[in-house]
Amino acid sequence: MDTLTVQPGGVLSGTLRVAGDKSISHRAIMLGALAEGTTHVTGFLEGEDCLATLEAFRAMGVPIRREGPGEVIIEGVGMHGLRAPEGPLDMGNSGTAMRLLCGVLAGQAFDSELTGDTSLSRRPMRRVTEPLTRMGAQIDTAEGGTPPLRVRGGQPLQGTEYALEVASAQVKSALLLAGLWAEGRTCVTEPAPTRDHTERMLEGFGVEVERDGATACVAGGGRLRGGDVDVPADISSAAFFMVGASIAPGSHVILRHVGVNPTRTGVIEILRRMGADIRLLDLREVSGEPVADIEVLSHELRGIEIPEDQVPLAIDEFPAIFIAAACAHGETVLTGAEELRVKESDRIQVMADGLAALGVDCEVRPDGIRIQGGDGFQGGEIQSHGDHRIAMAFAMAALRADAPVTIHDCRNVATSFPDFADLARQTGLHLEAQ
Repeated sequence: MDTLTVQPGGVLSGTLRVAGDKSISHRAIMLGALAEGTTHVTGFLEGEDCLATLEAFRAMGVPIRREGPGEVIIEGVGMHGLRAPEGPLDMGNSGTAMRLLCGVLAGQAFDSELTGDTSLSRRPMRRVTEPLTRMGAQIDTAEGGTPPLRVRGGQPLQGTEYALEVASAQVKSALLLAGLWAEGRTCVTEPAPTRDHTERMLEGFGVEVERDGATACVAGGGRLRGGDVDVPADISSAAFFMVGASIAPGSHVILRHVGVNPTRTGVIEILRRMGADIRLLDLREVSGEPVADIEVLSHELRGIEIPEDQVPLAIDEFPAIFIAAACAHGETVLTGAEELRVKESDRIQVMADGLAALGVDCEVRPDGIRIQGGDGFQGGEIQSHGDHRIAMAFAMAALRADAPVTIHDCRNVATSFPDFADLARQTGLHLEAQ
């Protein structure tokens, strides 16, 4: 799927379950592989990013079999059972997989190398390699601190206390995972809350995680126990349908079994502040994670100043939020979001370029953007620069466009949401994939 062409207009309606949560799927494979015993994962995201993690652990000797759609059985090898892979571990497009796996590999007895595609090979890795080096790891990067990453095995790790300069669940998780092999305690303090899936899942696998405000700590020398993991639907994937249903008059969708971890619900809070009609139904807990059905009805939106404390809680959903902002009455301003510039693309600039191509008045700022909302979009052509979230966001923009919207370079939609085109068509989007 290289190009998406979406005809203008339409209404979103129906009940659907979007793809499994990518963050939780990565962690389920990693912790299941390091556990003792069998781990049974359901709801696993069979996107390219998570499959790269699965194949990496297979390459390190972990028996993993896929029983059916979204169902994976992992026969854990324990904390010291991984074997040296025969070659580099290719993480494809996944920054999450590379950063978290870097923490795991820092504690192994063998040398290893992590590689990725062209996009991942441009992404900054010093934010994770430098604190791991403080713990005693030896990790070499390419010039500029980018992949490939070469991790020297057999290095004794020491627990550390580390305060993150920039809120990052990936860096926090890498350090906590490395701390499982370190002598003493490893504590990570965040400047702002980020997703806590690693802490929750470690506890589910039997590891004690001490949490005190913004600080999370683990002790080295523990053991993980296998078990069942039910992966909820990904709120980042649900966000596109939340925005689409909000902006297309007459729309009404229900999104089933969506993870609503409070460190991930910034998109709901921001859209509600804009006036969106979003309701959480049947709130419950599954495998240590809060889950709900999300009902969305179309509603007139208004521009807002997005609170900076919500930025880390919605960092992956901003491409979709920008589409909502372009359809809102008045001006929307985002600040404090420098992190968006080092995702799969520079999401601030790439979204601004796409919005401008569809006739939207916007102004790029170093740490954010100003978007002047209006009645919708003109048709046009979008370059997604291989960024899956850019592509899916602009597909929803066609619901309020006056002519077709064509989006190029969409192959990486398969990294996080391989069924996006089919679900979007079933729900009412007039979409063709080529």
